[in-house]
Amino acid sequence: MATRLRDIPPLRSLPLSVDAVRYNRVRLALRRLTNPLRLELPRGIDMFLGDTSWLCMHGESEFPLVEWAEFAPSGRALHEPVPCVMHLYHVHAGLISSTSLATMDVLLQARLAEKRR
Repeated sequence: MATRLRDIPPLRSLPLSVDAVRYNRVRLALRRLTNPLRLELPRGIDMFLGDTSWLCMHGESEFPLVEWAEFAPSGRALHEPVPCVMHLYHVHAGLISSTSLATMDVLLQARLAEKRR
């Protein structure tokens, strides 16, 4: 899938930072649950979390919507935001990016809590 994704150029790429708590939770989930990890988000969106990128795709068409990649965690303290690049593949990807990350947080918290039991 990563090879196919590279055949599709993003409409826009933006530098940004991911909150440390969110980044650390994903890293923990990848270690404790499975790597890569697939989450089913509302509205038919599938989110794939891996070591190098987090990707939201439209489930039916398997078309990429938004991807967070190029994480640069080295040289930072555990509580500091992690720089990355957000690639937008759909004209409305910016609208779903923040809600996708928030939903991802809720789902990962639940799965990690279940794993602890």
